[in-house]
Parts: sequence; structure tokens; C-alpha cells
Amino acid sequence: MASSPVGTDIDMSSPLNYGTPSSLSTPRSNLRGAMTPARQRADLKSGQHGRSVPAPTPTRRVDDAGAEVPSSEPQLVVWGTDVAIAECRDKFIKFIQRFVEPTAVTNEPLYEQKLEEINTLEEPFLDVDCEHIKAFDAKLHRQLVCYPQEVVPAFDAAVNELFFERYPAAVLEHQIQVRPYNAPQRHMRDLNPEDIDQLVTLSGMVIRTSSIVPEMREAYFRCAVCGAAASAELERGRVPEPAHCAHCNTAHSYTLIHNRSHFSDKQLVKLQESPDDMPAGRTPATVSVLAHGALVEAVAAGERVSVTGVFRAAPATVHPRKATLKALHRTHVDALHYRKVHSDRLLETEEGKEHRFPPERIEMFKALAAQPDCYERLARAIAPSIYENLDIKKGCLLQLLGGTKKNFNAAGRTHFRSEINILLCGDPGTSKSQLLRWVHGLVPRAQYTSGRGSSAVGLTAYVTKDPDTRQLVLQTGALVLADNGICCIDEFDKMNDSTRSVLHEVMEQQTLSIAKAGIICQLNARTSILAAANPAESQWNKNKTIVENVQLPHTLMSRFDLIFLVLDPQDEVFDRRLASHLVSLYYKDFTNSQEGDDNIEMSLMRDYIAFAKEHVQPTLSETAQQRLIDAYVDMRRVGSGRGQISAYPRQLESLIRLAEAHARLRLSPVVEILDVDEATRLHREALKQSATDPASGRIDVGILTTGLGAAARRRRAELVTALKQLIQPYSKPHTITHSKLLQEINANSQVTVSREQLDEALRDLQDEGKVTIVSHTHLRLC
Repeated sequence: MASSPVGTDIDMSSPLNYGTPSSLSTPRSNLRGAMTPARQRADLKSGQHGRSVPAPTPTRRVDDAGAEVPSSEPQLVVWGTDVAIAECRDKFIKFIQRFVEPTAVTNEPLYEQKLEEINTLEEPFLDVDCEHIKAFDAKLHRQLVCYPQEVVPAFDAAVNELFFERYPAAVLEHQIQVRPYNAPQRHMRDLNPEDIDQLVTLSGMVIRTSSIVPEMREAYFRCAVCGAAASAELERGRVPEPAHCAHCNTAHSYTLIHNRSHFSDKQLVKLQESPDDMPAGRTPATVSVLAHGALVEAVAAGERVSVTGVFRAAPATVHPRKATLKALHRTHVDALHYRKVHSDRLLETEEGKEHRFPPERIEMFKALAAQPDCYERLARAIAPSIYENLDIKKGCLLQLLGGTKKNFNAAGRTHFRSEINILLCGDPGTSKSQLLRWVHGLVPRAQYTSGRGSSAVGLTAYVTKDPDTRQLVLQTGALVLADNGICCIDEFDKMNDSTRSVLHEVMEQQTLSIAKAGIICQLNARTSILAAANPAESQWNKNKTIVENVQLPHTLMSRFDLIFLVLDPQDEVFDRRLASHLVSLYYKDFTNSQEGDDNIEMSLMRDYIAFAKEHVQPTLSETAQQRLIDAYVDMRRVGSGRGQISAYPRQLESLIRLAEAHARLRLSPVVEILDVDEATRLHREALKQSATDPASGRIDVGILTTGLGAAARRRRAELVTALKQLIQPYSKPHTITHSKLLQEINANSQVTVSREQLDEALRDLQDEGKVTIVSHTHLRLC
């Protein structure tokens, strides 16, 4: 760099010597805030800036009023650009001091308030909206977008100078770093060589994050002969090793000392194109994003984010020992800012962080919770285009809220899940998939999949080879990506048995155990399951149980807290109302729609649920505990007299979760009797539909747990007894065909026995050791 007559500008503002690793331990005695160390920004590649030279012609400067006036003093300009360091710094200081948000109530500058927050919270990061800079100074915005590697360090120097002038006693972890966001939005497919080294904003879903990788920023060497020390900074991704010792002049005598070198955290994030931006008939595009420093571990797989960073192109060498480069370059984005995209979704709560709602918004929440019809209004706001099905919407609302998380690991007790699982089954064309789509669009960490297109590894995890490191890595599936969210599974009945088998552990223990390719681990899958299934005969058969209609294993059915039937009734009054509702959705000025004066805005509902989940953790009161015990005992007593089972301990746990979710809906820290009563009512309504024995017309939970009702179990026991009497006269051992045995049993029975019922009874006899099934046509008497 050429010498400049304005040496103070070089020391204060030049990005060439900004934040070098050597300054990490050297206090800056010529600045206020000397106790706050600087830190090299790996995201901007601080050591690779262009040369800065004095401008040969007079430039323009910014006066106190914010206007540009000609300046006769030489300015420090970055070579090959129109970026004048001092001018850029002055403009940004004026921007911080004067910019007022147009929608603000007061005239206090926005970024002055953010500097005050930095001093209070001691978080040395300033997020700056690029649209604000564009509205304040279009030229400064253009320079930021075109030359972020040079402009952002100038912004850093300016904001640190302004901050430490106002708060000279402040001590931060390191100097303040500016994080621009909301830069010009680009689609992943539209990135081209013209965007290299420019500031871009990309939106998509995080599909994979690597482990934290230490990246060397400054190497510390020591001579093995004389012990002299030398340091070398990172240059273009490589650390140059000194060839000769400066003291003893010995060649190749330096040894790298790792614990004296400086490292920074680095992480590779794979960002996938969102479905809304994907052209028809194309596979989604992906972009590699490199996160540095504080942005490491800021996002997780499955989250939808907007990334602002510098688009880079890095050459690849043909051979590590040769200087020849390949013509093809690998591209990536150096992230400067992450912003989670959930404007139309529930606010996601990060661990250790809280959402800060304005006091006015919190008062609106409390006023809504105080209304007696709050429960019904929020339920009607779920999928308002779907006609009626209010109990199903109430169940989905309680699923969105969930129960209270319980951690009994310290006491050595077992795990109790707080997530609520719901199954919707019934006739086709009854809005089951539409309800799943609506819930999926509301929850931030939601995954939508179809049973026919899902595999076991797609739901859990699979092992693949990382394209960058060539090592085996574990790729997570839909259930793990939906951790602390909801996994919506459509066409649940179309899944094969191997795919459904992985759900048993997830729906109860909330974990996934993996043992593949030498990788043995247990992943968290704390997700709620919202599934939809169609009957096997394409229409619901009222003479069959739900297990026979849907043909799902009863061990899986028992893990659902609520199972609703969505049937298509043959009723003219219902058909007329439904048709009127559907037609009203297709023209604008309708009067019979769901949008009335008491309809809740989606933004209010979204914030209300997020506030309740984060700040309300209800616990059971003594009266609620006694009411739950009485409700469970009553459910057991109803079926005990008829030899039926109307409740299991799992049903009691479901009642507890539903009652806690209802109390959370009321913003109540205590579960009261009215919460237990509503949970019992909703659970009973679901059982009336799904666990009713078609033979007796009574509720029998054994249908969900064993697949058979009390009447079916009785008929099966009678058939086994009749078969024992029929085979008793035969000599042992004796071989007989299934068809002959079926013919004889029907000849002696008043009720016709089917082949399926005979096979089930023979399996029971085989378990008792009475017969041995040789094939599907023959059996041997024992």
C-alpha cells in the first residue's frame, strides 16, 4: 500500500489492518474502549482486501448536514473501486445518527436505540437492514452490495468509533461487527459469475449442517534449533511456512505450535431451494453456506432461513503439490447474517432464548384468554375454509400447544412425552389432507410427507458419503427434522410394514436409535404426529372396526392420543350446507363465510400460541388430579361389567396431556377441573367414533390395543373350543386339510365361519400345542 499523508485514516478506517489476529491480545491505546479486543472477521476474508491508494483527484465528502460537498483533501480509496474509506465511514455514522424508521412512533433514530441495546446486553453485533441504507443513501447501498469485502469493515470501524465515544467505559467480548441483511434477493438458480464477491440474500431450507471445524487464522512457528518464534497469517486459504529461520538462518527448521496458534470456528451448511421458488418439473437446487464465528450452530437442519452473505468462487488445485488450478471453480456463500423465515408460521423458540413481545401485544393475549369463547374462536380459526369438524379442529389446536415438558431423569424415572399424536381416518374427499397442509404451513419445524412415497430411512436417517470430506455421515430424515415440531403424514395406510415399524419408538419414547455403517447413536425425535388414513375398501364400512377398515397394526393405533373419523354422511341438509360453504369460497362478496366480525387474525393466533407455549407451563392441581383419577376409574368401570376394556393407562396419560394443553390455552399456570372435563369430553368423542364395537355398539378400547372387540374375542374363543371338540376323535398324529376342517365346522355351527376366522383360531391352537400348521392348506394334529 502506498503511503498516505493522512496516517490517522489508515489506522482508524483502513480495512487492510482491521481486526488482524495480532490485535487480539494488544490493547488499542489510541482509541476509547481499548479494553475491548478486535477480532478478525473470517466471513469477510479480512486478509484479502484490495490495495488502498490515495485518490489522484479530489473526491467528495459528507458535511454535517449529510450532503456531499467537494473535498480538496486526498482520500484513501480502495484500488479498482469507488469506495473512499473516510467518506464511507462518515456516511455510515450519519446513517446511524439520523435514520428514523418511517413507521416509528417517536423520532428517535433506530440504530441509536440498537447501540444502547448493545451496551445493555453486551452483544457486540449490529444488524443493519440494507433497505434502510438504500432509503438513506442509494450510493452507499450500491457500494455495500458491490464491494462488501471493503465496505463492511469500514462500517465496523465507524460503529465502534461512535459506540466507544458514547460509552467509553463499556467492555465487550470483542469489537462490534456489522451484520447487513435484506440485501437484493436472488434465487439459487440465478446465481452467476457476475455475483461473485457481491452481497446476496438467499432463502431456503437447511438440509444439513456439519460439525464445527477449527480454521487456522494465524500460525505460530518455533525454530527447532534456536527456539526463535515466528507467526504467519492466513493467505488465500493457506498458511505460508517460513523457509529459513531469521535468527540462525537454518532452512526448514520451524515447527508449528498448535496451542499458540489462533483458530476460528467454521461450519458448512447446506441450503436447499424452497418449493415455492422451484420451477415445475425440476429438482431443488442447493447452495453451500460457510458460517464463521458467532453464526456457527445458529441454524439447525429443517429450519427455513434467509441467508445474507458474500457469494464466493474458490479455485480447485489439480494436485496439492502443483500450482496448477482447475478452470472450474467451486462456489459458496460466506454468511454474514441468518434470519429465520416464519412470517406466516408460529414463532419458534430457541433453547435459552425468549421471544420478546411488546406489552401491548401481551395485553391483547390476556384479553383474548379472558373471553369465555376463546377456545371456540381459536378452534374456528384453524383451517377456516374447512366446513365444521369443530372437535377435530379443537384437537389440532391442543396438539399445537402440547402438554408440559417433564424431565424426570434426575429422579431416575422414565420418560413421559408431552407431544400429542392425532390420527384422522375416514372417507376420501373429506378435507383430511387439506387440514394436514394447513397445520404444516403454520408450524416452523414441520415436515410433510406421504405414506406411499416414504421409506424407513427417509423418515429416520440414512448413511451417505459427504461430497466434501468423503467421510460417512448420517443424514437425518423427516422425523428428526421435525424435532420440536409436527410431522404430517398423509396416506398413512399406504405405508409398508418396515416403514411403519420405525414409528413405534418415535411415538412413545420420542427418540430414534440408529446403528448403521459403524454409526451407533440415538437421535431426538420429539415430534407430534398428525396422520391421515383412508379405508382399505375406499369407503368406510360401518360393520367393521377401525383396525379392519384402515388395516393398521393395533400396536401403532394405541399410540395415538386422539383418533377421529371423518365420514361423508348421506344427509340432504348437511350436503346443502356444505355445498353452500364451498360455493361461497369461489366468489368475493360472500356472506355465509367463516370470516365474521369475531374471526381471529392469523398473526394474533400465531403469536398467541407461541406466547402460551413459551411462558405457560401448567401443573396439575389437587382437584384436577382427583378428577383425572375419577374419570379414569369411571372409564374402566363402564366396560368391566360387560367384559370389555374401555381404558388403559395410555388413555390416562392422553387425558393429562390434553388437560395441560387446554390450561395452556387459557394462559393458566394450573390445570383446573374445567380443563380435565374438556379433555375427557374430547377424548370420549374421539373414542365414540374410533373405538365403538360394531357388533355391540359400545366403546371398547381393546379394538385399538388388540385389534378385536369384546364380541369378536368371544366368538374367537367359542370357535377355538369348537375346534378342540371337532379334532378330539382323530388319532394323533393325523394330517387334515383346512378345507375339510372348515366344511365340518360349518356343518356343526349355526353361524357361518370364514376362512380368515378359521386361520386365526388355528393359530391360537398352534400356540397351545394342539396342532401344527404345515402349509396354508394342511395341518397336523398333535
